[in-house]
Amino acid sequence: MKTFSALMLGPLLPLFLNAQDLPKPSPPGKVEQQVGLTQVVIEYNRPSAKGRKVFGDLVPYGELWRTGANLNSMISFDTDVRINGVEVKAGKYSLFTEPNESAWRIYLNRRTDLWGTDEFKQEEVVLTTKAPVQTNMERVETLTITIRDVVKDRAIVRIAWENVNVEFEIEADCTEKALANIEVAMKDPKADYRTYHNSARFCLDRSVKLDQALKWAQKSVQMEEKYWNVHTLALVMAANGKMDEAIAMAQRSMDLAQQAGDQGYVKMNKMKMVEWREGR
Repeated sequence: MKTFSALMLGPLLPLFLNAQDLPKPSPPGKVEQQVGLTQVVIEYNRPSAKGRKVFGDLVPYGELWRTGANLNSMISFDTDVRINGVEVKAGKYSLFTEPNESAWRIYLNRRTDLWGTDEFKQEEVVLTTKAPVQTNMERVETLTITIRDVVKDRAIVRIAWENVNVEFEIEADCTEKALANIEVAMKDPKADYRTYHNSARFCLDRSVKLDQALKWAQKSVQMEEKYWNVHTLALVMAANGKMDEAIAMAQRSMDLAQQAGDQGYVKMNKMKMVEWREGR
């Protein structure tokens, strides 16, 4: 005769088993990266090859793939972006791919609750793009998605597994938003020489509002002179066509950098002075 405890144990046993904290065959992975002023997040589950041939076998060519294991891989952006030149609205999307020998198709889908490809619908796709297949220098045992080459407002998403990888570009132009942020910062009574320097440097790097950048760079140096903000002032002067003033300011920056023991800035100023003298 079964006791009450025995009767209760049967139904509860699967619950206890489900609650076990065990390593997963395809553990979850997450990649977060700020691109410009946009936060990009990729969440995926990472299967391993375990001696198997992956592409063309475990993952067949010409068939839709969830780009990982378990719940579909996800990618999200908190502002509008462009992927391989195609505009994509801010939001969270499932990331599907269709691997082939020479190139993959990459899809972003509105549905974020999909397990596998059974409920994938073409009308819910917000992006379709292609990515050429590249060969890995070293075999990648576990599916790996990274965000690399983060320069200004651009970055590259790389999907690598076994002996191949594919890449696509994310562009998140933040120029207008950053200029709006600068406008707010300039109205703050606590704005100091760093605020003016950073604003001037941003405009210099983006080649926008260069006349205003000159005023901000001058204001920064007037408030507190540092070899690095003097160097930026020299660069902004050159960008505004004021070469003689730029050379004199680079000399001042170099002298200050020499006193501070920063040989990197000494070298940069020397190079710029040579460049500007030759260009006159």
